[in-house]
Amino acid sequence: MQKLALLGLAALLGACQTIQTAPKASLDGEVFYLQRIALPPTATLSVSLQDVSLADAPAIVLDEQSGPIKGQVPLPFHLSYDPSQVKPGHRYSVSARIEVDGKLVFISTEHHGVQLDGKNPQPLKIRVNAVR
Repeated sequence: MQKLALLGLAALLGACQTIQTAPKASLDGEVFYLQRIALPPTATLSVSLQDVSLADAPAIVLDEQSGPIKGQVPLPFHLSYDPSQVKPGHRYSVSARIEVDGKLVFISTEHHGVQLDGKNPQPLKIRVNAVR
């Protein structure tokens, strides 16, 4: 009986242990545009970190930040990712878009490659261009 109680207590203590999670790495940056216009209060910003290694295949999103814009450009963003997802020889990129009432108004049109080795200059500067 005493052994059974000890086994139950050991199982309970084992279940209470803190689960170790993989450390996260992050990228911080700013999204900006050159036009001298203010964004309306309904504008939203989406920034994503993607694995763009495979040609003719959808990019794999490692992290994405999306939400209403507070203030005007430059617009800060913070992306977190699991370093164990980073694969040697793969290419990674950050892209951004600004929408107003569900309509795309600005988007990044250049490749903003990142190495994800901790040596990228931060904050990243992501330029978006107006959609015509």
